Amino acid sequence: MFLKRIEMQGFKSFADRISINFEHNMTGIVGPNGCGKSNIADAIKWVLGEQSAKILRGEKMSDVIFAGSKNRRGVNMAEVTLVFDNSKRALNYDSDEVELTRRIYKDDQDAQYLINHQNVRLKDVVDLILDSGLGKDSLSMISQGNIQAFAEARPYDRRAIFEEAAGVARYKKRKIEAINRLERTKNNLERTYDILSELEKQVGPLKRQAKRAETYRNKKEALEAIETAVLVEEITLLEDQIANFNTNINELEVKIENAQSGIEIRENQNFSAKQEAKDLEKKINDDSSALIKTINEIQVLENRHKEQ
Repeated sequence: MFLKRIEMQGFKSFADRISINFEHNMTGIVGPNGCGKSNIADAIKWVLGEQSAKILRGEKMSDVIFAGSKNRRGVNMAEVTLVFDNSKRALNYDSDEVELTRRIYKDDQDAQYLINHQNVRLKDVVDLILDSGLGKDSLSMISQGNIQAFAEARPYDRRAIFEEAAGVARYKKRKIEAINRLERTKNNLERTYDILSELEKQVGPLKRQAKRAETYRNKKEALEAIETAVLVEEITLLEDQIANFNTNINELEVKIENAQSGIEIRENQNFSAKQEAKDLEKKINDDSSALIKTINEIQVLENRHKEQ
């Protein structure tokens, strides 16, 4: 695996888009002071995840964006892409060419990370390059100050340098992550023990409450059983009373029907008697008229007899 190309735009002194191609026989970049050699190293560190603005020789991360000069205005975005040859799969990525990109905007301190034009997290970039010997703190990039630091380093610091050179950074990272997880687990266990201790203090009162609740539940069930039995008895009595009432009502209805039948019969008889009375009254009237007529005729006959 080797670095094939660096593409930069708006990063420090590289205002315009520039592409620097590397070949296998290239051993370094040379140039006069101030031409931007250190900026190229800073660009590589920046893409590989450097988070310290001071290491990149700035006060804040947005200082990596080209701020402008006498002859041209500043820009609003800095972007750097590292293109690696991955034909031997030195990077754990299924592609013959891997592009790592970091981009930052002037009004947003949060950078964007991309792997082969796909948005990813910084963690994804770090995990990808961890076993490759690359990285913002790796020995693949040695500045002038590093040589003096190596010579003056304490044994403990030299050990860290040798571990980095041996490529055990990934395992150290995993160890640190495991230790952190164990520490979090320990804290969680302590918190769990505290909660358990607090709950154990509540067990006694809760048991007493549970016992009272059980007694209450049993008495309530007994009361419900008694109330149910009483209700059943009352319902049975009421049903018997209702049956008796229904029987009485049926008897009364029969009597009423019989009485109504007798009334109808008497009414019919009364109607017949009234009709007979009318007939008799008419007959009496007719007879009275005939009698009066007969009396009148007798009177007339007596008058005639007297005249003779």
